[in-house]
Parts: sequence; structure tokens; C-alpha cells
Amino acid sequence: MQNLREPCDVNTLTVGSDRPPCTTEVEGRAAGQQRSLPSYVLITPARNEDAFIEKTIQSMIRQTVPPLKWVIVDDGSIDKTPDIVNRYLTQCPWMDMVQMPQRRDRSFAAKVHAFNAGYERVEGLPYEIIGNLDADISFDAAYCEFLLRKFSEDPRLGVAGTVFEEDGYSSARQSFEGENHVAGGCQLFRRRCFDEIGGFIANKAGGVDWIAVTTARMMGWTTKAFREKAFFHHRHLGMAERNTLAAMFSYGEKDYYLGGHPIWELFRVIYRMSKWPYLLAGLALALGYGWAMVRRINRPVSGQLMKFHRREQMRKLAVILKTAATFKRIDNFASIPPSSPPG
Repeated sequence: MQNLREPCDVNTLTVGSDRPPCTTEVEGRAAGQQRSLPSYVLITPARNEDAFIEKTIQSMIRQTVPPLKWVIVDDGSIDKTPDIVNRYLTQCPWMDMVQMPQRRDRSFAAKVHAFNAGYERVEGLPYEIIGNLDADISFDAAYCEFLLRKFSEDPRLGVAGTVFEEDGYSSARQSFEGENHVAGGCQLFRRRCFDEIGGFIANKAGGVDWIAVTTARMMGWTTKAFREKAFFHHRHLGMAERNTLAAMFSYGEKDYYLGGHPIWELFRVIYRMSKWPYLLAGLALALGYGWAMVRRINRPVSGQLMKFHRREQMRKLAVILKTAATFKRIDNFASIPPSSPPG
């Protein structure tokens, strides 16, 4: 019989406590937990996240259904990130930390290497769901339970997550990725799906989460971001070490090397020009895409995946334009059935 742990009360977490509040284990059915839910593990690569990681930790220890293991990989931080994590390790036995050596570069490939270091720590555990969790997000106490229930309800659900919010931004209202894409801040994978796609690809330039989700969908799995819940992203997307225009230029480059269709990109540029900073954001996006095209930079995606991606984009664009032509409100997030997997 699997032991279930009661969720911690973050208010009782104190360094040096005589009775670590996370160590209590109970048999049977704990409040808010059901044995029908799949077991899960989480991995969090973290580099210099002392401004936000405690928010993520507090969100996790409040969860109604805790994980079998949560591995935080300190990826060579030079701030107080490992110190913050260490405060909780002895009090929450399902938490673990791996420390990587310090490095100069900050890249998405390095993040994958950090994830893989955490992945080694969960080897042999009897989990059904594995998730990547960023170290700068927060969410409510029933967040993980909600997603686990979605996996229980749909055996073909391969990747699940939710919409996310930032200050002044909501992916449910302002992103055209739609509900078939699961944002990288919190991605839960069915274990068999994760194995089939080969895990995350260590692409230095980025697109790691997108490649994983789109590959899963191409292989016939359902991928879905749910509207009923949301996580809050405390750092602006793409702003870790860049300003707004530099981030948009980078997004344009990424659109190219991930195989985005030029026609889709044209409409995306027009849309971005209508947002702050007006004209400049769209121009930076176009320059990034064009510069990548001129240089013909290597694409980390296969021809098969690029074809699948472009077919989805054109179907989505057709729906958007048809809706706009009838003067109806465009729901950016509305379900547009994904393309059929290649035969």
C-alpha cells in the first residue's frame, strides 16, 4: 500500500523545528487525496532564482496531493537559491536537491542538462506522471490534484498544464498558441508519452518545451492547457537577461528555426505591431525572423515535425480569419483541432 503524505502547512515551516511538518505519513485516504490519482514526480532546474523560488516552494508544500519526489536542480547559482532550498529539505522528505557546478553561460540546453540530472534522481520510482516545474511560478493548493485528475479521465492525455498569467498578461486571452500547447512553466507528461518523445531536446537556442509538446501531438497524444486553473509567472517571459525588443527579436529567430510558416509570421508581426511598444515590437519580431532566414540557421526540428507544425498554423489562421471576417470576437485560446498525425 502506498503511503500518502499530508500537505505541509507553510506557516509551521521553521528552520530547526523539532517536528518537521512534512514528515507525517498517513495510511488510507487523506483529505483531498484519492488513490485513483496517478503518482507523480517533479523536476525544477533553478539558476539564480532567489527572488522567486520560495514562492514556488510554498505553492508545492501547500498541495493537496504532494509528489513522490520533487527534485530541485541548482544549476550553478551564485545567489541564495541553494540556501533557500536547503531550509526545506529536512522538513519535506519528498524534496531533494542536486547541485551542478557553476558555469558562465545561460542557455536552454543547459536547462535540459540540469533537468536530466534531476531525472536521474527519480529513476526507479513508481511514478506515472513526470513534470517540469519552473522556479519562478506560483499556484493554488489544488493545482497538481486538478491536473492529475485530467490524466485519470483521459488515457490519451500525454501532456497537460494550464494557462498562465503575468502582470498585465494572460495566455488565455493574449496568446495565439491555443489550448493545444502547454507552456513550459509547468508541463506534466504521462510517463509513456515522455519516453516516446525521447524527453527534452537540448537545443541551446530554445524552443525546448514547444518541441516536446508538438512532438507528442504529432505522435498522436492529446496535449492540453486547461483554463480552469492558472499559474502566475513572476518573471516576464523572455526577460531573464534581455529587454523587450531584444526578446521579440529572439522570438522571431525562434519562430524561424522551429519551422514557423512565413505567412503565419506575417500575421503575427502585424498583430504585435498593435501592442506596446507599438510598431517596434512587431518590427523586432520581423527582423529576428528575417535575420534567421538570411543566415539559414540550423533548425533543430525534423522535416516531419515542421510540416506538421505548419499545417496546424495554417488551419489555425484560417479559423482566425474566418472569424474576423464575420466580425465575431476571436477567442485566441479556443480549441482548434490539431492536425492528424502523419500516417
